[in-house]
Amino acid sequence: MPAPTRTTNEEILAVAVRLVEEGGPDALTMKAVAARVGVQPPSLYKRVQGREHLLGMVAERAASDVAAVLDEAQAAGEDPLDGVIAMARSLREFAHGHPRLFGLLFAALPDAARPSRDVLARASAAVLTAGGRLAGPERALDAARTITAWAYGFLTMELAGAFQLGGEPGEAFEFGAHAIAHSLEQPMDEPGKAR
Repeated sequence: MPAPTRTTNEEILAVAVRLVEEGGPDALTMKAVAARVGVQPPSLYKRVQGREHLLGMVAERAASDVAAVLDEAQAAGEDPLDGVIAMARSLREFAHGHPRLFGLLFAALPDAARPSRDVLARASAAVLTAGGRLAGPERALDAARTITAWAYGFLTMELAGAFQLGGEPGEAFEFGAHAIAHSLEQPMDEPGKAR
Protein backbone atom coordinates (compact mmCIF):
# COMPACT_ATOMS: atom_id res chain seq x y z
CA MET A 1 0.00 0.00 0.00
CA PRO A 2 1.48 3.42 -0.96
CA ALA A 3 2.28 5.91 1.80
CA PRO A 4 -0.37 8.61 2.29
CA THR A 5 0.28 12.00 0.71
CA ARG A 6 1.37 14.34 3.47
CA THR A 7 1.09 17.59 1.55
CA THR A 8 -0.18 19.02 -1.73
CA ASN A 9 1.19 21.46 -4.28
CA GLU A 10 -1.48 23.97 -3.25
CA GLU A 11 -0.53 23.66 0.42
CA ILE A 12 3.15 24.13 -0.42
CA LEU A 13 2.35 27.22 -2.48
CA ALA A 14 0.09 28.66 0.23
CA VAL A 15 2.85 28.24 2.81
CA ALA A 16 5.42 29.76 0.44
CA VAL A 17 3.16 32.79 -0.12
CA ARG A 18 2.72 33.21 3.65
CA LEU A 19 6.47 33.01 4.23
CA VAL A 20 7.12 35.70 1.62
CA GLU A 21 4.34 37.88 3.04
CA GLU A 22 5.75 37.50 6.55
CA GLY A 23 9.44 37.97 5.85
CA GLY A 24 10.05 38.74 2.21
CA PRO A 25 11.72 36.51 -0.38
CA ASP A 26 14.66 35.73 1.92
CA ALA A 27 12.26 34.02 4.36
CA LEU A 28 11.35 31.48 1.69
CA THR A 29 13.53 28.43 2.22
CA MET A 30 12.84 24.80 1.51
CA LYS A 31 13.48 24.03 5.18
CA ALA A 32 10.91 26.61 6.35
CA VAL A 33 8.29 25.34 3.89
CA ALA A 34 8.92 21.72 4.85
CA ALA A 35 8.56 22.51 8.55
CA ARG A 36 5.23 24.22 8.02
CA VAL A 37 3.74 21.51 5.82
CA GLY A 38 5.05 18.73 8.06
CA VAL A 39 7.50 16.94 5.78
CA GLN A 40 11.27 16.61 5.53
CA PRO A 41 12.91 19.10 3.11
CA PRO A 42 13.95 16.39 0.58
CA SER A 43 10.26 15.42 0.22
CA LEU A 44 9.49 18.85 -1.27
CA TYR A 45 11.65 18.06 -4.28
CA LYS A 46 9.05 15.53 -5.37
CA ARG A 47 6.72 18.49 -5.96
CA VAL A 48 8.95 21.51 -6.73
CA GLN A 49 12.31 21.77 -8.46
CA GLY A 50 13.87 23.97 -5.78
CA ARG A 51 13.69 27.29 -3.99
CA GLU A 52 13.86 29.44 -7.14
CA HIS A 53 11.10 27.43 -8.76
CA LEU A 54 8.98 27.88 -5.62
CA LEU A 55 9.73 31.62 -5.53
CA GLY A 56 8.58 31.76 -9.16
CA MET A 57 5.34 30.06 -8.19
CA VAL A 58 4.82 32.75 -5.52
CA ALA A 59 5.58 35.51 -8.05
CA GLU A 60 3.09 33.97 -10.49
CA ARG A 61 0.43 33.79 -7.77
CA ALA A 62 1.04 37.47 -6.94
CA ALA A 63 0.83 38.43 -10.63
CA SER A 64 -2.39 36.43 -11.03
CA ASP A 65 -3.89 38.09 -7.95
CA VAL A 66 -3.00 41.53 -9.30
CA ALA A 67 -4.48 40.61 -12.68
CA ALA A 68 -7.77 39.69 -11.02
CA VAL A 69 -7.81 42.92 -8.99
CA LEU A 70 -7.10 45.07 -12.05
CA ASP A 71 -9.61 43.21 -14.24
CA GLU A 72 -12.33 43.75 -11.66
CA ALA A 73 -11.49 47.44 -11.24
CA GLN A 74 -11.41 48.11 -14.97
CA ALA A 75 -14.67 46.24 -15.57
CA ALA A 76 -16.45 48.38 -12.98
CA GLY A 77 -16.37 51.55 -15.09
CA GLU A 78 -17.49 52.42 -18.59
CA ASP A 79 -15.38 55.56 -18.72
CA PRO A 80 -11.69 54.88 -19.47
CA LEU A 81 -10.57 57.64 -17.08
CA ASP A 82 -12.56 56.08 -14.27
CA GLY A 83 -11.12 52.67 -15.19
CA VAL A 84 -7.51 53.85 -14.82
CA ILE A 85 -8.27 55.58 -11.53
CA ALA A 86 -10.12 52.52 -10.21
CA MET A 87 -7.22 50.27 -11.22
CA ALA A 88 -4.75 52.58 -9.47
CA ARG A 89 -6.83 52.50 -6.30
CA SER A 90 -7.13 48.72 -6.45
CA LEU A 91 -3.40 48.31 -6.96
CA ARG A 92 -2.76 50.58 -3.98
CA GLU A 93 -5.09 48.48 -1.86
CA PHE A 94 -3.27 45.32 -2.96
CA ALA A 95 0.13 46.89 -2.26
CA HIS A 96 -0.91 47.92 1.25
CA GLY A 97 -2.47 44.53 1.95
CA HIS A 98 0.44 42.54 0.50
CA PRO A 99 3.50 44.81 0.43
CA ARG A 100 6.07 42.05 0.00
CA LEU A 101 4.13 40.35 -2.80
CA PHE A 102 3.75 43.74 -4.48
CA GLY A 103 7.51 44.24 -4.25
CA LEU A 104 8.11 40.77 -5.65
CA LEU A 105 6.20 41.67 -8.82
CA PHE A 106 8.89 44.17 -9.78
CA ALA A 107 11.92 42.52 -8.19
CA ALA A 108 14.96 41.36 -10.14
CA LEU A 109 14.41 37.62 -9.86
CA PRO A 110 16.62 34.75 -11.01
CA ASP A 111 15.55 33.27 -14.35
CA ALA A 112 13.96 30.22 -12.69
CA ALA A 113 11.84 32.47 -10.47
CA ARG A 114 10.49 34.83 -13.13
CA PRO A 115 6.79 34.54 -13.90
CA SER A 116 5.98 33.18 -17.35
CA ARG A 117 5.23 35.56 -20.19
CA ASP A 118 1.63 34.29 -20.23
CA VAL A 119 1.14 35.24 -16.58
CA LEU A 120 2.77 38.63 -17.10
CA ALA A 121 0.62 39.23 -20.18
CA ARG A 122 -2.49 38.48 -18.16
CA ALA A 123 -1.35 40.81 -15.36
CA SER A 124 -0.78 43.57 -17.94
CA ALA A 125 -3.95 43.08 -19.98
CA ALA A 126 -6.26 45.45 -18.10
CA VAL A 127 -3.69 48.26 -18.04
CA LEU A 128 -2.96 47.79 -21.75
CA THR A 129 -6.67 47.91 -22.53
CA ALA A 130 -7.19 51.04 -20.45
CA GLY A 131 -4.12 52.68 -21.93
CA GLY A 132 -5.36 51.94 -25.42
CA ARG A 133 -8.79 53.35 -24.66
CA LEU A 134 -7.22 56.61 -23.46
CA ALA A 135 -4.23 57.12 -25.73
CA GLY A 136 -5.28 55.07 -28.75
CA PRO A 137 -4.32 51.52 -29.74
CA GLU A 138 -0.98 52.56 -31.24
CA ARG A 139 0.09 54.10 -27.90
CA ALA A 140 -1.45 51.47 -25.59
CA LEU A 141 1.89 50.02 -24.52
CA ASP A 142 3.39 53.47 -23.87
CA ALA A 143 0.35 54.43 -21.82
CA ALA A 144 0.39 51.17 -19.86
CA ARG A 145 4.08 51.63 -19.06
CA THR A 146 3.45 55.20 -17.91
CA ILE A 147 0.60 54.13 -15.61
CA THR A 148 2.60 51.21 -14.22
CA ALA A 149 5.80 53.19 -13.66
CA TRP A 150 3.97 55.99 -11.84
CA ALA A 151 1.97 53.58 -9.64
CA TYR A 152 5.00 51.42 -8.83
CA GLY A 153 7.17 54.42 -7.99
CA PHE A 154 4.54 56.09 -5.84
CA LEU A 155 3.57 52.92 -3.98
CA THR A 156 7.16 51.82 -3.41
CA MET A 157 7.97 55.19 -1.86
CA GLU A 158 4.76 55.19 0.18
CA LEU A 159 5.34 51.69 1.55
CA ALA A 160 8.91 52.64 2.47
CA GLY A 161 7.68 55.68 4.42
CA ALA A 162 9.56 58.01 2.08
CA PHE A 163 7.00 60.81 2.01
CA GLN A 164 8.27 62.97 4.87
CA LEU A 165 7.27 66.49 3.83
CA GLY A 166 3.78 66.36 5.30
CA GLY A 167 0.44 66.01 3.64
CA GLU A 168 -1.59 62.87 3.19
CA PRO A 169 -0.13 60.27 0.78
CA GLY A 170 -3.63 59.04 -0.04
CA GLU A 171 -4.60 62.48 -1.31
CA ALA A 172 -1.39 62.73 -3.32
CA PHE A 173 -2.10 59.30 -4.80
CA GLU A 174 -5.57 60.40 -5.88
CA PHE A 175 -4.11 63.56 -7.41
CA GLY A 176 -1.52 61.50 -9.28
CA ALA A 177 -4.02 58.92 -10.52
CA HIS A 178 -6.27 61.63 -11.92
CA ALA A 179 -3.32 63.51 -13.43
CA ILE A 180 -1.91 60.41 -15.13
CA ALA A 181 -5.30 59.34 -16.47
CA HIS A 182 -6.08 62.80 -17.85
CA SER A 183 -2.61 63.23 -19.35
CA LEU A 184 -3.07 60.06 -21.38
CA GLU A 185 -6.21 61.43 -23.02
CA GLN A 186 -4.07 63.70 -25.17
CA PRO A 187 -3.08 61.72 -28.27
CA MET A 188 0.44 62.38 -29.53
CA ASP A 189 1.89 62.08 -33.02
CA GLU A 190 5.43 61.79 -31.71
CA PRO A 191 6.86 61.46 -28.22
CA GLY A 192 6.68 64.86 -26.56
CA LYS A 193 4.60 66.45 -29.32
CA ALA A 194 0.84 66.79 -28.68
CA ARG A 195 -1.58 66.93 -31.60
